[in-house]
Amino acid sequence: MGDLPDSAKGAVVAIGNFDGLHRGHQQVIATARDIARTQSRQFGVLTFEPHPRAFFGRVDAPFRLTPFRIKVRELQVLGVELLFALRFNKSLSQRTAENFLSELLHQGIAPAHVVVGYNFKYGSGRDGDFDLLAARGKELGFDVTCVEPARDEVNEVYSSTLIRKYLTNGQPQRAAALLGHLWEVEGRVGTGRQLGRTIGFPTANVDLGEAIRPARGVYSIRGGVRVGETMRWYDGVANVGVRPTVDGETLILEAHLFDFDEDIYGKYLRVAFVDFLRAEQKFDGIDALRAQIAEDSRQARELLQARALGAGDFIGEDM
Repeated sequence: MGDLPDSAKGAVVAIGNFDGLHRGHQQVIATARDIARTQSRQFGVLTFEPHPRAFFGRVDAPFRLTPFRIKVRELQVLGVELLFALRFNKSLSQRTAENFLSELLHQGIAPAHVVVGYNFKYGSGRDGDFDLLAARGKELGFDVTCVEPARDEVNEVYSSTLIRKYLTNGQPQRAAALLGHLWEVEGRVGTGRQLGRTIGFPTANVDLGEAIRPARGVYSIRGGVRVGETMRWYDGVANVGVRPTVDGETLILEAHLFDFDEDIYGKYLRVAFVDFLRAEQKFDGIDALRAQIAEDSRQARELLQARALGAGDFIGEDM
């Protein structure tokens, strides 16, 4: 994070990993924003990169809902004025809760007010909790607010773990309900085998990177391509899988955008997942594959037209 200028100190700061920035996270951040406005202070977020779970090797597959590039964009949409990104490394992981509070938080960021979620833990062994934060905050000169868990319309607590479950189960609409927008990935378009172009369905191949792998199969999507300062969105269909019909081996996201014929190799493509159409399967040859893609495209067009998606379904972009 480095030494901070005095102008960045004295802010109201929300602290958390905020993977997914779901509706529960948004309440924590909105609480900090409201306090900042009431006190005429700057409004900031303190987060950690890489995610502590990744640093400790507690996962055997990619799990991020919002890799850092996407997280930063959404924080901007939420009005965050200051972003404090702490590198989560061995040194940070070994700091005690007291050291984190007194040195990194009090001496480093010097907040006027700290806002956390109900389950926020910190310090080596995760032994720091809200009670310690509130007690030490009073002694160190900053106020502390805890935001209680928020629940959706079916009484589920908003959680990143639950969203990951929905995505790996092929339920992107349930994931979107907890996120407050469609779940999306972003990556640079690479050059593949270009088989899709030869059968009438050119695809953009996107490496999923550190993003969680959703259920393998076919989805209706919206694809976002930046043209100058504008993000243009196109309906489309995508496959997440290893392409068993053509003996593929590497899992990849292949997106086909409807009514689109531009060269976007090397550019970033945003892919927002809308509906899960079917599981990945192997077909008896290219002709059968072509026929199924045509049917998938027809179904995707129909579903996307019925949903009539608007700007509020995406992360901070006009349609």
